[in-house]
Amino acid sequence: MKIWFIGDIVGQPGREYAGEIIRKYAPLYQPDLIVANGENASHGRGITSKSAEELYDAGVELITLGNHTWDQKDLLNFIDHDQRIVRPANYPLGTPGRGYTICKVGQISVLLINAMGRAFISELDSPFRAIDEILLEHPSIHHVLVDFHAEATSEKLAMGWYLDGRVSAVVGTHTHVPTNDARILPQGTAYITDLGMTGPRDGILGMDRTGVLERMLTHRPARFEVAAGRRQFCSVFIELDDHSGKACSIEPFLQYEE
Repeated sequence: MKIWFIGDIVGQPGREYAGEIIRKYAPLYQPDLIVANGENASHGRGITSKSAEELYDAGVELITLGNHTWDQKDLLNFIDHDQRIVRPANYPLGTPGRGYTICKVGQISVLLINAMGRAFISELDSPFRAIDEILLEHPSIHHVLVDFHAEATSEKLAMGWYLDGRVSAVVGTHTHVPTNDARILPQGTAYITDLGMTGPRDGILGMDRTGVLERMLTHRPARFEVAAGRRQFCSVFIELDDHSGKACSIEPFLQYEE
């Protein structure tokens, strides 16, 4: 089974470029499942039903979220009934939406879990315990993907080692800069600290430089807008053993406009 996992899609430039790359390369690489982090898909903050449908139309089959989950109020209109989209599982009980979903790839069940870190990013419940509970609920599913949306590389690495051998893959999102550490851990879990982002290449983490620099230089509030110009696409291909769910390979797949 081949999984195509795409890093944080930022704004309209990210949505459009993701669609272009998926339509161009999916026939060549023939992934069995395409997953993308979409927490920045609408104007760089959150996601709307329109943006989600645009990603689905492009070929994305499942969408994960993160710290900007609730930035677009429209999400509350569809998150409870759209089983293709998951928010972090470590929100308190009763939070709208779901922290995991299960889909079928042929005859194989695939469990996708989204969780958010706590170091420098949130005060949510423990992501480690949240994932443990989900795995205990579904012991018969061996193909398990985890999007760990976290700030600290140490916390992401800790999650990778904690889940090694218990899930198929742990991919980090949120920091928007792809890391050069894709590998298979000793017990068969594919791991990368951060997938990177899909969207404007010449901004600062996808946002226009002017507002970001103004805030950093003046320490006053400044409006952030999605950048324009050249774009980038960051992702990984992960191949899993059909029987065991363990990772056979993980390969970054990056595209940059010149």
